[in-house]
Amino acid sequence: MAAISTIGSKPAKAKPLHWTSCLKIAEDAAQGLCYIHQAWRLVHGNLKSSNVLLGSDFEACLTDYCLVALATPSPDEDTNSIAYKAPEILRFDHREATSKSDVYSFGVLLLELLTGKHPSQHPTLMPDDMISWARSARDDDNGETNQLEMLLEVAVACRVASPEQRPTMWQVLKMIQEIKEVVLMEDGEFNSSSGNS
Repeated sequence: MAAISTIGSKPAKAKPLHWTSCLKIAEDAAQGLCYIHQAWRLVHGNLKSSNVLLGSDFEACLTDYCLVALATPSPDEDTNSIAYKAPEILRFDHREATSKSDVYSFGVLLLELLTGKHPSQHPTLMPDDMISWARSARDDDNGETNQLEMLLEVAVACRVASPEQRPTMWQVLKMIQEIKEVVLMEDGEFNSSSGNS
């Protein structure tokens, strides 16, 4: 398995992953976070691209989870990790990670997947402007703008500044699965209409 941190270390001219690969990775990572939050009632606390491992078919596995509780806060924290942290964690030096801060980190990760740009390159924009920026970062939509926008809306919803307004990971997973169902339905309609012609 390879870490998806290679996305952030690609050359500047490299294209982002195809959006269907992003969808697969996002669904797997969301399922992993849901399991951590619901079954174990714990938090990941350090979600970032280097802590998501990929298999040969883009199946994603989370690593380094729940270890944040054992770590001693360091003033020299890695700047790459800071880019994934929720605003409430950054505001208070020793604030503990929560399931809602994991949701924020997931939104940052999803935006990184969709744009191919490291979180330090993500601008601070209003939601609609963020979607426009992310779309412009991908010049390979191939007419699949609707599906891409749906995934971008999930990323933007996760990155809301107020933790209370963020969805739960369970809600995020459901949104991603609904997008997947829409895609499968559209693919089925496309295949049946192309088979009839």
